[in-house]
Amino acid sequence: LPLPVLLKDMKLMDVKLGQLGSWLAMRDFTPGGILGAMRRGYDRYYNKYINVRKGGLGGISMVLAGYIVLSYMWSYSHVKHDRRRKYH
Repeated sequence: LPLPVLLKDMKLMDVKLGQLGSWLAMRDFTPGGILGAMRRGYDRYYNKYINVRKGGLGGISMVLAGYIVLSYMWSYSHVKHDRRRKYH
């Protein structure tokens, strides 16, 4: 039998919908906690896609795709405004 895991130690994908509110209440939303979560996410990404023996283009292409999406979101208001303009 697997040992029961405490709710605060569960990953987000393992939390049931009814437990989501109490799971979120247990999270650390201080600046240090948020920076720690970002650091853990970066370390997980780096070790999975960049720091590998036989790497490919997967990790780099994900960063590039994220940059493209972010730059489009930042310039969307300008693009939307230009879309309605007629050049004639």
